[in-house]
Amino acid sequence: MLLQLKNVEVERDGKKIVQFANIAVKKGEIHGLVGLNGAGKSTLAYAIMGIIPISSGSIIYRGEDISHLSITERARKGITMAWQEPARFEGITVRKYLEISRKKKEDSIEEALELVTLEPKKYLNRELGEGLSGGERKRIELAAVYLMRPELAILDEPDSGIDMMSIYDIIGLIKTINSKGSTVLMITHRDEMSEIADRNTLMCNGTPAITDTPIKVSRIFREMCRNCDEHDFEKKGGC
Repeated sequence: MLLQLKNVEVERDGKKIVQFANIAVKKGEIHGLVGLNGAGKSTLAYAIMGIIPISSGSIIYRGEDISHLSITERARKGITMAWQEPARFEGITVRKYLEISRKKKEDSIEEALELVTLEPKKYLNRELGEGLSGGERKRIELAAVYLMRPELAILDEPDSGIDMMSIYDIIGLIKTINSKGSTVLMITHRDEMSEIADRNTLMCNGTPAITDTPIKVSRIFREMCRNCDEHDFEKKGGC
């Protein structure tokens, strides 16, 4: 296994956001993390990246406990993350951002933009700031992940802010990132995205409920979680 979470718990403001998290991600796979908004998916992703600390348990990466390591140290070990809401970088061009991200000089930054259906001539010299829409910044960030060639790419809702016509372009890019050697941990609640995973883990009320094939997890998600109203959620402690 490339990544293992063992009884991971995350607390914020005295409340357990994630608990009893036991997940194994195989090297080379696309692993989906699915569930309703507020199920703890993004919190768990931030904990893996080291953005927020875990309160107990351990995060094992390539056989090493990295729970105590900083974001920078985890990045040096080959872990990167694409945010649900990409950061704005004033004063830096798209070209410079992609050049900084590029791990292999032979990789083309123009090709990376084309993979996310952005025309290089229109974007390379633009600033990566307020002048770009959220969807454009999302695509550019995914192009940067492609160029980084990480061992583990954590993608937090890569379809967020992307119109339906472009979802399949993003799906194609994720498959390409994976085919270039990156293991992908993808957070999503959209069927079109979760279907491309090798395996999916369903998060419910901060706890991984099941890990199985996309078909089986999607069925359980559809039959249980999407039909779960707030009253049932509180009464059952999850769905």
